Amino acid sequence: MSQYCDVALPVPLDRAFTYELGELEAEVGARVMVPFGGQRLVGIVMAVHDAAPDEGVEVKRVERVLDEAALLPDELMELGKWIAAYYCAPLGEVLRGMMPLTAEVKRQWTYRIGEQGRRVLYEGAAKGSSRRSKLTPEEQNREYAVLNYLESGEPGKVSAIRSATGANKAMLDAMAKKKWLVREPLQEVRDARRVEMVAVLEEQVVGNREQGVEEQQTKRLPKLNENQLAVMAELAGCGGRELVRELRIRLAVHGVPESSLGTLVKRGLVRLEESAQAFHVTSLSQHGKKFAHEHTLNEAQIEALAVIAAAMEKSGFRPHLLYGITGSGKTAVYIAAMQRALAAGKSALLLVPEIGLTPGTAAQMVAAFGSEVALLHSQLTPDERAEQWHRIRKGEARVVIGTRSAVFAPMPELGLILVDEEHDSSYKQEETPRYHGRDVAVMRAKLLGCTVVLGSATPSLESWSNAERGRYVRIEMTERVASRPLPKVEMIDMREEFRETGKEQLFARRLIEETTAALGRGEQVIILLNRRGYSFVVMCRSCGEKLECENCAISLTYHKGGEEQSLNGEARVGQRLECHYCGFRRNVPKDCPKCQSEHLYYLGAGSQQGEEILQELFPGARIGRMDRDTVRTRGDMERLLAKLHSGEINLLVGTQMIAKGHDIHGVTLVGVVGADFALGLPDFRASERVFQLLTQVSGRAGRGELPGKVLVQSYQPDHYVNQFAREHDYTGFAAKEMYFRRAMKYPPLSVLANVIIQGERLEEVLGWATKLGRWLSQHKPEGVRVLGPAPAPNSKLKRIYRYHMVLKADRRDVLSAALRAMLNVVEAEQIPRRAVVVDVDPVHLM
Repeated sequence: MSQYCDVALPVPLDRAFTYELGELEAEVGARVMVPFGGQRLVGIVMAVHDAAPDEGVEVKRVERVLDEAALLPDELMELGKWIAAYYCAPLGEVLRGMMPLTAEVKRQWTYRIGEQGRRVLYEGAAKGSSRRSKLTPEEQNREYAVLNYLESGEPGKVSAIRSATGANKAMLDAMAKKKWLVREPLQEVRDARRVEMVAVLEEQVVGNREQGVEEQQTKRLPKLNENQLAVMAELAGCGGRELVRELRIRLAVHGVPESSLGTLVKRGLVRLEESAQAFHVTSLSQHGKKFAHEHTLNEAQIEALAVIAAAMEKSGFRPHLLYGITGSGKTAVYIAAMQRALAAGKSALLLVPEIGLTPGTAAQMVAAFGSEVALLHSQLTPDERAEQWHRIRKGEARVVIGTRSAVFAPMPELGLILVDEEHDSSYKQEETPRYHGRDVAVMRAKLLGCTVVLGSATPSLESWSNAERGRYVRIEMTERVASRPLPKVEMIDMREEFRETGKEQLFARRLIEETTAALGRGEQVIILLNRRGYSFVVMCRSCGEKLECENCAISLTYHKGGEEQSLNGEARVGQRLECHYCGFRRNVPKDCPKCQSEHLYYLGAGSQQGEEILQELFPGARIGRMDRDTVRTRGDMERLLAKLHSGEINLLVGTQMIAKGHDIHGVTLVGVVGADFALGLPDFRASERVFQLLTQVSGRAGRGELPGKVLVQSYQPDHYVNQFAREHDYTGFAAKEMYFRRAMKYPPLSVLANVIIQGERLEEVLGWATKLGRWLSQHKPEGVRVLGPAPAPNSKLKRIYRYHMVLKADRRDVLSAALRAMLNVVEAEQIPRRAVVVDVDPVHLM
């Protein structure tokens, strides 16, 4: 037995910590509970050994080994180490994100008596409790009861202290604030399975099943009333057991009170027991029947599948880029490839950018593979996520669908990884560790030696460049299913519109005319207006003051009240000003907070204002809105899509959510309003994002039998982004954009890192940023260029001040060396590690 183990803990420190095992045994990759900094943390064992630490170093003991065997296989442990090195992230925080098992460790607080509390206890007893206090005598007695209960020095849980003394948690916290008690965290292992109560009919009551239920119950139990007999009959009809939740719903329909079940339990005729309930995907499966279409693969799909299947048969690592235009049937190829993988005894992983925004794709997978499917995404509860994780690890689910964190699913015999909409920025995590799900998927495939396919109609320039250089195999699908034509894209020059009408209009005359005609023909229309709320700037006309968030250097967005509801009819918050970064809200003032002028001016139009104007323009239309204010859950999205598919909604307005993966066959017209606003953002990827958005939303038109049309309102109709989007020319756009990237040495023709220095005090942030900037300018490796430090574009978020530096290099190893050296300086200068955020391969510089 080894005496020591090295444990990676979820703390912002780039090292593992050595603990003594004592009589315990632990394997590499297993979880252990250890003391750290006055609390108990769960970490991952990285090594077991007999090498004692240096003399004078205190070694604490492992308190508990949570797993008999390693939870993370060797390839995931290697992947975690690679992420930590590549993204300059603490290994413990990386490994914590790889195992979504927080539900299995319950955090609660314990209290023990402190020295001051012990003094109060003894002195108070000696003086007959004569002390000054604002508490009532009853509360004073309860405090002394707590101190007496904890006199032994052993910590007590809140529930135990409450049972013994009657003191609640608020009183215990108040005593801890007075330093009478010491408050300590306690983490315990719990069963993360979802447990529900089940009603079970006792066997002796069921009797001979050949008799009628009511007849046998009447003979045996003549004293039961009609309601109780109804409960017995319902249970017998369910085979003698049923979820209490479901039983109550059915009984309520017949007017049977809940007390009838309780009476039967008291008489011993029915018993209640806990039962672990599996997570079901029935709602998605039923939803999938609406979307799943039996397709015979066309020639392009068959060729794409053949390339992927051949790669799987060779069992070697070779990444593929599936470039398929919108509507070309990429999902059908995914399903066919996954079927090949399962037939070969392998498992398959499909990553999607946001499962709440792509229910059609997820539903088709569930419809195709049924109980073989497991889901991993943020809309699951912690218990559900843990349950799915264990199902996957045991091999019970060979098909996994999920968002970026699903790339860490512990899948045995993983043979195929698919990344849908690989260009989507949602794959990039915005908290430490700041990994990119697409790139991690490629690395995992490399470690396993399996096939990985990245699919998109608008590939990221990084993936496109890798295909151009021969690092990826490029597969092209350039025709839509059933030879449907791509929609015709036309530009509306809003400068000309203003000259002709003499006023600013949110919707151009041509868009209104085409929408009227489409609705008149019984067709559906989608209008993209990529800003939430009603107006995104509120300004005083007198002094020019902008109303900004108290926590962020961001203008507050105006939300008009009265009409903002979710699809299930739930009323949303009324008229307000809101920050879309931190969630801060305030009432709309009647006058300017700075000069008290009543002339407040509302600038810009969001999706809420767009919906209001459309209701005025088209009073007979059935209008819906899709944005973060109306779609909060996957259920909201499913209800909205059901209304679109049924034709209950024929005019939809919304943000970029409407552009992601929706297959609505009745849509023939798409309008785009104000998308080129983003071309002016201080981000080298701005043009790429706008082109992707225009192409993706254009792809929602003409997916049925009727051809589609797209009208793009723009103040820059001659911009190359708009010109290439009009022609559906991705290759032309990529070549043009790469020309500019090459000139400015931006990715993918260089490597980039954004270093953010942040803190609650501006003076500290400025000092740290100056110190690191000066060191980098003097000691940076050759080939590294440093821009900054300077205020970040979003210079204050959630009361945190932010400065940043951008590091460029031609080679990855040179950039990594510079970042590691800088982090050594951070440690040497005692700059808090959480104050320095390293974002390698950033998707934006905001």
